[in-house]
Amino acid sequence: MTTFRSSRTSRRQQMQAVLFRGGRIEHCAMPAPEPEQGEALLYPRMSGICGTDLELLHGYQDFSGVPGHEFVADIVRAPDREDLEGQRAVADINCGCGDCTECLYRGQSHCPHRSVIGIRGRQGAFAEYLTVPVPNLHILPQDMPDRLAVFAEPLAAALRITQQVHITAKMRIAVLGDGKLGLLTAMALRHANPDILLLGRHRNKLELFERVGGKTLQIAPNGEGALPRKAEGIAYDLVVDATGNPEGIEQAVRMCRPMGTIVLKTTAQRSAPFPFAGLAVQEQRIIGSRCGDLDLALHYLQYGLVDPRPLIETVLPWTEISRGMEIAAERGSKKVLLDHLGKALNR
Repeated sequence: MTTFRSSRTSRRQQMQAVLFRGGRIEHCAMPAPEPEQGEALLYPRMSGICGTDLELLHGYQDFSGVPGHEFVADIVRAPDREDLEGQRAVADINCGCGDCTECLYRGQSHCPHRSVIGIRGRQGAFAEYLTVPVPNLHILPQDMPDRLAVFAEPLAAALRITQQVHITAKMRIAVLGDGKLGLLTAMALRHANPDILLLGRHRNKLELFERVGGKTLQIAPNGEGALPRKAEGIAYDLVVDATGNPEGIEQAVRMCRPMGTIVLKTTAQRSAPFPFAGLAVQEQRIIGSRCGDLDLALHYLQYGLVDPRPLIETVLPWTEISRGMEIAAERGSKKVLLDHLGKALNR
């Protein structure tokens, strides 16, 4: 069990936090949250900067508040579950009402009244404390390092595709985009299909997939969305758009076979023309894909089925989030992690 540091609770009335407001990053002091019935008070240990955080800073979801939805934290206080105190956990980010049809029969992910940690209606982890509903917590194995566990949420999102589409070893599958989510998706899906092709613009990032035996194809940096000749004329059964750009859907439509499936992982504030004609004529199916099963992701991490640590660009103290956001926004950047314990080099 993680050593519990009771001294952290002495500062509970006020805490340091980072706000995204009006396109700006603000460091401020604010009242620390108090856990309501059924909630736990958490102290973040490590958090990750996601592409969604970059979009939130620039107006996605009209966000204003404390972001941060990828995190590992200590459970400081859980009034209804004192047995959990002192343990490390990750958390499902969707917090449903618990009473609607979605919550009762299909889970919290699509509750119409849900809040989403660090994204909508609920404070995130870029702060000294946050509160999370106890049912959302997933206790970590004692031997799992923080910098591995912090990938649980994005890996769960990557694995979500395996719960939505029946994938076989004979399918032709392409993943568009060599960003963090694109790499995780290709690494995760490769366990169901060994011939997945990852397309991206950055040789150093494509090499990360090649090191685990994956196939890659580089798109010219100034290709304006054009496909390499090697990819032209090949019709894929499943195409995953993880480009992070609205234009990725057009590329996916061109690569997908008639009556094939396109999975959308891109969330972006900016709009783009939608290829209705191509989709209709080709009778292609589009599936939106978002959050996934954290228990499944932790299983993959625990048993080394996916090792995301080569995706880490740098680890910074969490108070240097402005610098972290700048690095994360750079073209070709990998994952930026924020250390809330001040031991970035030793953890």
